[in-house]
Amino acid sequence: MIKRYKENEIDELAQILKNDGVISVPTDIVFGICACLNSKKAYDKLIEVKNRPLNKSFPVMCATIEQIKDIAIVDEKTEKLIKSFMPGPITLIMKKRKNLPDYVTNGKNTIAIRMAPSKSIEELILKVGSPLFMTSANQSGEAECTTLEEIEKSCPLLDGMMEGKVTYAKASTIVDCTSKKIKILREGPISLEQIMQVINK
Repeated sequence: MIKRYKENEIDELAQILKNDGVISVPTDIVFGICACLNSKKAYDKLIEVKNRPLNKSFPVMCATIEQIKDIAIVDEKTEKLIKSFMPGPITLIMKKRKNLPDYVTNGKNTIAIRMAPSKSIEELILKVGSPLFMTSANQSGEAECTTLEEIEKSCPLLDGMMEGKVTYAKASTIVDCTSKKIKILREGPISLEQIMQVINK
């Protein structure tokens, strides 16, 4: 049995992450599994838990705009999107900062970023003191898990699980902010039209 924690047991969950552990958490759209960004050991464990191909990099979840600016290059248009739509069902692809270790983005010069969708995840990230790798709770290539029981079966190597509900909405809109022209890589709840309105303000 994987130990389950209430949404208010943030200290215990943060401690697992600080010790290079991997846990599952409810996000706004799906159950996610997360690990500490600052630890190569935690990154390796996350790959093992998820059985993920080594050439794919993990999205990252931040608690604040300062955390985003620490790891990614935020230009004027990206800042507008962050302030208008985050936290929310949007993932921004940005250029990574040069000082970020290679393993974080798997050698790529871009990083996919979301912002914590709930108070409990925001608090968790702040307690850990580092952004988190955040990926969907499932084995790579399989359907996303919809209950804690399914997660337990699919990812038996997890070090803990945060209880809570998720709304099975559409996956987030993915926006590529790395070139002059904004590109939508995946349609989601936030439309291109809404994004362009904000950028052209």
